Amino acid sequence: MAADRRFKIFAAADGFGQPLKDAVVAHLRAHPAVAEVVDLGVDKYYAAAAAVARHVSSPDSAPDAPEVRGVVVCGTGAGVCIFANKYPRVYATHCASPADAVNTRSINACNVLALSGSATPPDAAAAIADAWLATPFRAPCPASGDAPWPEDIQRFFDTAPDEMAAIPEAAKGAPDSACAICCLKSGMEFEPVGIMPGGEMRIVRESPTSAYVRFKAGSVEPAHHHTFGHDLVVIKGKKKVWNVTKKESYDLVDGDFLFTPAGDVHRVKYFEDTEFFIRWDGHWDIFLDEDLDTAHTAIDAELAAASK
Repeated sequence: MAADRRFKIFAAADGFGQPLKDAVVAHLRAHPAVAEVVDLGVDKYYAAAAAVARHVSSPDSAPDAPEVRGVVVCGTGAGVCIFANKYPRVYATHCASPADAVNTRSINACNVLALSGSATPPDAAAAIADAWLATPFRAPCPASGDAPWPEDIQRFFDTAPDEMAAIPEAAKGAPDSACAICCLKSGMEFEPVGIMPGGEMRIVRESPTSAYVRFKAGSVEPAHHHTFGHDLVVIKGKKKVWNVTKKESYDLVDGDFLFTPAGDVHRVKYFEDTEFFIRWDGHWDIFLDEDLDTAHTAIDAELAAASK
């Protein structure tokens, strides 16, 4: 490893992976090549993986910035790996040994290391992380018998990262039917959400209720709650959710997921035309906890305070 090579590493885990994540974070903070470790904490496995992948997908582009990588841990290491790989320019691999780490760095330019909290002890994880940091892309590795790669493989490696990074861009031009969720809206007739100006919804399944929803930029959902909790995935757009009950807020963009428990009071602001898919744990209902003017006042105050 080059003496001047420096890394900034983002780490997160679910509850099954937290002990191992904590041990790996401590090890990496003492590593001479690691400039910074950002511990993003513990969440559901997919949310933890997404939190790390977002940073690796869009790293600091300054010439002197450390190389950004990620570490994700769940019970098996599989779930976090699958979800992290949904982000462009993220190449996540589950590694169970240092040889796995050397192979995937050499061949796949792996920039997110996935580990199993239930199968990998801390000392083994430390050795895996060390091998992962020490191995450059295109290096000889166990898969090549530790011999230099043939010239044709080296040429392939030279072009592969750019070709892989271009795949999501090419997919943007694909028809809506290429996505199992997006195709649901094809030919849909949406109905206005009467108590939420700027919103419209198409229910695609009843009890438990699933719906495709869209809101115009600038729309606001006043504080409200539901009898049942709900999951949502943002298809496109930008929104902010304030969970008034928990005193937390969440900035959501394309691909982000959020679960809101039953009874939690929350309000929403849409900064762009936004579409999302939502599923309640039971039949859809809604109970307003404030009027629209009160919501606008509260949101303006929150945004003003956040900008100071």
